[in-house]
Amino acid sequence: MAKRDYYDVLGVARNASDEEIKKSYRKLAMKFHPDRNPDSKDAEEHFKEAKEAYEMLSDQQKRAAYDQYGHAGVDPNMSGAGGQGFGGFAEAFGDIFGDIFGAGMAGGGQAGGRAGGGRGGAQVYRGADLRYSMEITLEQAAHGYETQIRVPSWEGCEVCSGSGAKPGTKAATCPTCAGQGAVRMSQGFFSIQQTCPKCHGSGTYIPEPCTACHGAGKIKKTKTLEVKVPAGIDDGMRIRSSGNGEPGLNGGPPGDLYVEIHIKAHTVFERDGDDLHCQMPISFAIAALGGEIEVPTLAGKGSFEVPEGTQSGKTFRLRGKGIKGVRSAIQGDLYVHVMVETPVKLTDTQRDLLKQFDASLTEGGSRHSPQSKGWFDRVKSFFD
Repeated sequence: MAKRDYYDVLGVARNASDEEIKKSYRKLAMKFHPDRNPDSKDAEEHFKEAKEAYEMLSDQQKRAAYDQYGHAGVDPNMSGAGGQGFGGFAEAFGDIFGDIFGAGMAGGGQAGGRAGGGRGGAQVYRGADLRYSMEITLEQAAHGYETQIRVPSWEGCEVCSGSGAKPGTKAATCPTCAGQGAVRMSQGFFSIQQTCPKCHGSGTYIPEPCTACHGAGKIKKTKTLEVKVPAGIDDGMRIRSSGNGEPGLNGGPPGDLYVEIHIKAHTVFERDGDDLHCQMPISFAIAALGGEIEVPTLAGKGSFEVPEGTQSGKTFRLRGKGIKGVRSAIQGDLYVHVMVETPVKLTDTQRDLLKQFDASLTEGGSRHSPQSKGWFDRVKSFFD
């Protein structure tokens, strides 16, 4: 459902050096390369996953964006994440704006998932949102549905008690930024402050990462959530589960989980908003003589009267037999499109009866077939 953490994919700590990342990737690439595993689809997927993780973490700009925003920070379809929008610009030139307009410009109203944090220290970022695709039936969409889903979650590492450090060791002050979480570069008039590339804004680093969580201080697991699908929900609508997305960075709030609804194709009905449509075959005799016929609905059986002389393609409307949408005050309708079915595999007796019947229609003239007469009249005038 969701991509694995890039650091977990490569099996390195979050504060791993470029050389450690490269070494781990080469090892995985050798192990899972398609040439070495020609018939293994699983190995091919592992190779692609490792390649993608290395491409992101070997690029300092992409790595910084990923550390701050998670997968949303390196997703080209996400605007404002990964320093591509106002958030990245404000961070790069925070000192200048802070001096001119005050600290509120550099620290408040953060974009791109920033939730707070002081100047010169570790910034706090909101976790990325997750999406879960759920397929349900038309009946479940119409009447409502309750189910359970399993989604990824994070729990504190029991081995290191959430510190990220190997038992018996602890985090140390980052020597690059002296614990500030940011480094400052000056060039002429400009003073640019950036997130520390070694500690990634935390102000500390872990010399000996925990082997269980690779320095993250948490372990990815799965949890079960109750999902209530409201009656009348339509295809493509989303249900929000607050706080069940990816965890935030540096103590920031977690993102949300969005359950996206997809409705399976139905064997009888087609949905159009709150209305339902179905095609129903009727016999030649019913079409000619008329009568009451039964039709299925989502609430059970229904019926309607077919008038004498009904033509194929005629549509009948059954009010209130559709779906009451999530935002609708009234129930939709059911539209039944009747099709006159031509009989097949006739016996000799049935053929004779039909010939006699057709002859009687011909003797009766155009009053039995008004549409045919009108059509032939138009054809005749066309050639004349």
